[in-house]
Amino acid sequence: MRQPSAQPNPSTPPFNAPAARRLRAALGMGPEHVAYGMRASYGMPYVTPDLVAAWERGAAAPSNPELTALAGVLWCSPGELIGRPRTLREHRVSRGIAPEDVARAVGMDLPGYLHMEDSGTWRGNERQSAVLADVLQLSLPDFVTVTDRETKLAELLHSAVTTRWQAYVRPVAKVAPLDRGVLEDVLQELHEDYQGHMAATLSWGGGTKEASVSGRDFIDQIVEIFWTAVESRNG
Repeated sequence: MRQPSAQPNPSTPPFNAPAARRLRAALGMGPEHVAYGMRASYGMPYVTPDLVAAWERGAAAPSNPELTALAGVLWCSPGELIGRPRTLREHRVSRGIAPEDVARAVGMDLPGYLHMEDSGTWRGNERQSAVLADVLQLSLPDFVTVTDRETKLAELLHSAVTTRWQAYVRPVAKVAPLDRGVLEDVLQELHEDYQGHMAATLSWGGGTKEASVSGRDFIDQIVEIFWTAVESRNG
């Protein structure tokens, strides 16, 4: 008999405990009803009301099969029970798509695709990457993260704000394909913002510790700041 998951597992999608509680309450169900449904309809005899309550408290997290069964009992999609997906596997599970279907769509053998999910490293070519983004309905920020381009993007943005931003329009566009005008505006804005932090740090008296920390924080959060700036222009 399979034993329930005891602790959150980093290989499973981030479970949204508040959403599970909210969906159950909206159906007028108690933890005992959820547990019964998972036992009777999904062949999980070990699921108890206490386990369901532990999931809803965040003390434990359901495995992938448990998440699928829980979604069935709560009449929702698995994606409604997980937090913001981060990895390739989490995006696939949140869409309720089988790995076989993704592998077939992108033109890979199943073992090869699953290896990419397990390793967290996407090795597809440009055509396969475009199909992946379409199948999983990935936003551009998610696409960059899932295809292992976020570290490269951070490096390029760091160089863009600390040197001449104009030289990094094309390199950044290769990593994050955006409208050239939007990209130029965003890189110029980030460059000016960062240089403003540095000017404060190097002002008379050597600047302040807070200004120096602010400059480091800007670099540490450069990818998030970049996407926020892009969104403000596309919104």
